[in-house]
Amino acid sequence: MESTIAGKSFLIVGGTSGIGLAAATALAEQGARVALVGRNAERAHSAAESLAVTYGVRAVAVPGDCSVNQAEADRFVAEAIEAIGPVAGLAVTTGTDLEHSRRPLDQMTDGDWAAAFEDLLMGTVRPCMAVLPHLIGQGSGALVTTAAYSVRAPDRAAIPYSTFKAAVALFTKGLARSYAGNGIQANCVCPGAVETAALHSLRQHFADEKGVPYDEALERVMTEDWELDIAMKRPAQPSEVGELMAFLLSGRARYLTGALINIDGGTNF
Repeated sequence: MESTIAGKSFLIVGGTSGIGLAAATALAEQGARVALVGRNAERAHSAAESLAVTYGVRAVAVPGDCSVNQAEADRFVAEAIEAIGPVAGLAVTTGTDLEHSRRPLDQMTDGDWAAAFEDLLMGTVRPCMAVLPHLIGQGSGALVTTAAYSVRAPDRAAIPYSTFKAAVALFTKGLARSYAGNGIQANCVCPGAVETAALHSLRQHFADEKGVPYDEALERVMTEDWELDIAMKRPAQPSEVGELMAFLLSGRARYLTGALINIDGGTNF
């Protein structure tokens, strides 16, 4: 099948690592130009350079933090478009907030709620609102946001996280309803457990702690300790989620909008 991505430009917020970098990689593999937004400028430049060298595409770093304010999001979206041209789509993969929202409700302070709101919800809202005028102006575009499988079954130890991710899902449906007439699609990906670098780094620790083989350690902890009932008995790899995002950005799924797409290996919730 001929690529519908080659030569197009895409903006990936959170594209310097994990799922975001995997999505950018899947796009670059198919000949797309990509702009990677991340808080860590050094990591952003390193990731962009690696994609450019590996796939022979234009890949640029645009350091920025979408949890700050709308002006910051407007700035990095404008810089990205100036660097790679009009964008065919935006994916927002930020919003992990390990510090504030993944704790029991009775341990949350007003400050925790405010910080989680800025990172998990507004960190998605702002870049989407910043890019919308550009997509409306060209009469087409795709928006992909990132929620979590737990929006359907919140973890008691991380209800604030699931609450704001549910808000991201509803916001995405609102985008789909509001701007379909402008040729814009908006879909929300809901990953389960994904073996990003942070989770992968725990494999050896779990193997030593439990006295089990390295290749089984994370899977054992997920099922036995975390009580995750996953049909596939393993976490996702970032590339598996990234490929889904690239597909949603590609324009191939022309009639798909407002969808919440679980990619969780068959997690029972």
